[in-house]
Amino acid sequence: MFEKLEKLQLVWLAVILALGLIFAVHAGVGAMSKDNISVTGSAFKIVQSDSARLEFEVLSRKADKQAAYNAVKAQLPVVISYLKDKGLTDIEITASNGYNSYRYNANGSMTNDVAYYNLSQPVVVKSDDVNKIKEVSADIQSLLDKGIDINIISTQYFYSKLGDLKVELLKDATTDAKDRAKAMLKATHNRPGKIQAIQMGVFQITPVDSTNVSDMGINDTSTIEKKVTAVANVVFRIK
Repeated sequence: MFEKLEKLQLVWLAVILALGLIFAVHAGVGAMSKDNISVTGSAFKIVQSDSARLEFEVLSRKADKQAAYNAVKAQLPVVISYLKDKGLTDIEITASNGYNSYRYNANGSMTNDVAYYNLSQPVVVKSDDVNKIKEVSADIQSLLDKGIDINIISTQYFYSKLGDLKVELLKDATTDAKDRAKAMLKATHNRPGKIQAIQMGVFQITPVDSTNVSDMGINDTSTIEKKVTAVANVVFRIK
């Protein structure tokens, strides 16, 4: 009776050990199959802007609103003629802005008496000839010699093929990530396998010599030549 019980206990013990071994093997294989490596790859390209935009304003300060408006109206033909002589024809005259400036009394307090009226007339010029926009933005202040008060608001340069370039750079950044993973795993005699996950980083569009980065991305429009950088974080299965 006791011998049969002992044999039965031994059988159950063997079964439990066997099940435990099987579970341990499966657990070990599962852990190994989930071994991943996360690598960040990057790629960049230098591009030349293919369009530009110059925005400036013609200013006038006169005793009242009507006088300021008439002064700007008389100056605009001179400005437009200057731009056309430079080969720029895509010219937009946008809505003007104005405000009163008030007199101050002897105590330094502002009164309700209008001293003069300030009027600014924005003008926007666009062109695919970026060098022409650059030249005019540097020269347009010469209109001061003709009695025209000019204030440059911004000069911007754009690259129209960013969409296609971003796709290309993301592919290159992913390839760079795989090359980095290979280098990291070489010492362990492993290699990167299938991609498990991939996350695109923000694009940094900066002047060529800039080292600035931002979590929100940078979109520089101040230079003709730009550096476009893409980053991709890739998770590979380790083989």
